[in-house]
Amino acid sequence: MNPVIGQCPICHESLNVTRLHCRNCDTSLEGHFTLGRLYQLSPEQLQFVETFVRCEGKINRVEQEMGMSYPAVRARLNEVIRALGYEVGESEPGPVSPETRREILAQVSQGKLSADEAIQLLRG
Repeated sequence: MNPVIGQCPICHESLNVTRLHCRNCDTSLEGHFTLGRLYQLSPEQLQFVETFVRCEGKINRVEQEMGMSYPAVRARLNEVIRALGYEVGESEPGPVSPETRREILAQVSQGKLSADEAIQLLRG
């Protein structure tokens, strides 16, 4: 079986399920059913969510499993939160420390963090 997709491959709007079928008793239901918020995620975002859940939400374990820095994991998590339609909570306000700034820039130069992710982290 193929996995269900949640977005139209042509216009990228959300898809609706209109028919459900039971192979065991041959019952079918027709109507308009939503797929839920998780089907709004890209395959990469869904993989991140699965890893995050498998690691019991512990960012340090996600870092190790995915080979990413803490700022990169936080950026991905924030991306998923927004994709699900939620607002990202405010983290500690204030400027980024010089040490954190150097770490973020080093992650970009190593290819472990995208420029967009770095900008987001540097802006706080």
